Amino acid sequence: MLIDNVEVQAGADFSESELKYYVDVAKSKFPDDTITKLEVRLEEDGRVALTYTKQGVKFERVRRITGYLVGTLDRWNDAKRSEESERVKHL
Repeated sequence: MLIDNVEVQAGADFSESELKYYVDVAKSKFPDDTITKLEVRLEEDGRVALTYTKQGVKFERVRRITGYLVGTLDRWNDAKRSEESERVKHL
């Protein structure tokens, strides 16, 4: 079931208004993140357990290569690319 752009999976009989409440709880707990999936299940002791899945954070890898901080090598000339490919890489 999709509620407020969140895929909701419920393990027990919850009403749609209850599930909307749990989606709102998840969104208020992580206001800066995008919740993509929410699993709602009823525990044996009567408590409700929520499992959230947040959208991954996109980032660009930055490396220090031959004295420069770079994300990609696409703007380097042939000499600098050759220098990078021939360097000794320490693990």
